[in-house]
Amino acid sequence: MTTLNSTSLVVPTLDGGTTRHVMHEAVDYPRHPAPFASRTVLAAAHVVADARADYQPGHRPPVDWEATIAFRQHLFSYGVGIAEAMDTSERGPGGLDWSQAQELIRLGVAAAREAGAAVVAGAGTDQLTSARPELAEIVDAYTEQLEFVQAQGSAAVLRASHALVSVAKTSDDYLSVYRDVLSKADNPAIVHWLGTGFDPSLAGYWGHTDVLSAMDVVVQLARDNVEKLEGIKFSLLDHELEQEFRRRLPAGVKVFTGDDYGYTDLLLGDGEHHSHGLLGVLDPIAPIAAAGFAALDAGDEAGFTETMNRSIPLAVKMFEAPADRYKVGTVFVAWLSGHQDHFRMVSGREGMRSLQHLTDLFVLTDELGLFPDPELAAHRMRLLLATEGIE
Repeated sequence: MTTLNSTSLVVPTLDGGTTRHVMHEAVDYPRHPAPFASRTVLAAAHVVADARADYQPGHRPPVDWEATIAFRQHLFSYGVGIAEAMDTSERGPGGLDWSQAQELIRLGVAAAREAGAAVVAGAGTDQLTSARPELAEIVDAYTEQLEFVQAQGSAAVLRASHALVSVAKTSDDYLSVYRDVLSKADNPAIVHWLGTGFDPSLAGYWGHTDVLSAMDVVVQLARDNVEKLEGIKFSLLDHELEQEFRRRLPAGVKVFTGDDYGYTDLLLGDGEHHSHGLLGVLDPIAPIAAAGFAALDAGDEAGFTETMNRSIPLAVKMFEAPADRYKVGTVFVAWLSGHQDHFRMVSGREGMRSLQHLTDLFVLTDELGLFPDPELAAHRMRLLLATEGIE
C-alpha cells in the first residue's frame, strides 16, 4: 500500500520514545448496498453522544441521533446490517437506559428497513429496578422489550440478563424463563450467550460455571425451541468450543459468532458447519469486511480468507483484555474517520484505554487504508497526542 509522504506525524512507542508515522492512502473499498447471500452479517453498532450538551456522562446521556443514524447508513452502504441496541451501544448501567434504547431501536430499525438492510434489535431486562426480582418479573420485562422490538418490525436478540443471573438457582430456571419469552416471539429470535470474557458479572449463567455444562443447557434450550430460534450468538472467544457448539445444535439453528479475535475461520466454516457474523468489530471494519463477504458470495474462499485475515491484528488490539473496553476503540476510529466530530462516549469512558493502545489502533487502521480522509485522521490524532504532551 502506498503512503502519503506529505502527511506524517510523531507517535509514541512502547519503549517510551517516539517515531514518525507516515499516512497511507485510503483504499477505495467497493460499496455493496445489499445484504450478502452466503452469510448473515450484522454489526453491533456504536452510538454517537451529543458532546455539546450539558450533562453528566453515564446519567441519561444525550444522543446525537442524526450522526448515530448516519453511521448506520454508512454500514448499510457496505452490505452490513445492524444488531441494534446491543452492548456496543453502551446500553445499560452508565450508558443508555431503556427509554433511550427504545428510541435507538425505533430509529435504527426504520433506517435499516428503508435501506433494505438486515436488522435485529436487543431485548433484555434492563428496565427492572428491583435488586432481586421474581422470575415472573424477569419474563415480563423480557416480554415488554420483545414486544416493543417486534412492533418496530424487527426480530429480537434476547440479551443476557443480569437480573436473571442474580436470582436463578438452577438451569431449569433459565430454561423456563427463555421458554416463556420465546413463546411470545412472532419471528425467530437470537439468544445471546455472553461469556465472562466480556462481562465477568455473568459468571454462572445457564446455571453452571463449567462451560461444557452450560453448553448442555443451551443445546437443550435450542432443541426445545427450534421453531422460535433463528440462532445463538456465541460470545465465548473460543474457536474449539464454538465449533463443538455448532456440531451439537439442531438443524436450522444458526450460530452467530461473537469471536472478535479470530472470526475468519469461523465464518468460513469447516465444510459442514459455519458461523454467521454478529460482531462489534464490524463497526470499524465494515468496508474491508464487505470486500471479504463479496468474495465469499462469489465462491472465492481464498480471497475471503486473505481479506478478512488482514483485519485480524486491528481486531485483536481493539478487543484486548479487558475485552468490554473495545467500545472505546469503535468510537475512536469513527472520530478519526470523520463519522463524528468528537471523541466522547455516552458513558464517558473514553479514557479507559491507554494512549499507546489508541496509537496502535490508529496505526493499524491506517495500514488497512480504512481512513476515508488520511489527512483528517492525522490532524485529529495530532490533536489527541498534543493533549498528552506529544507534539
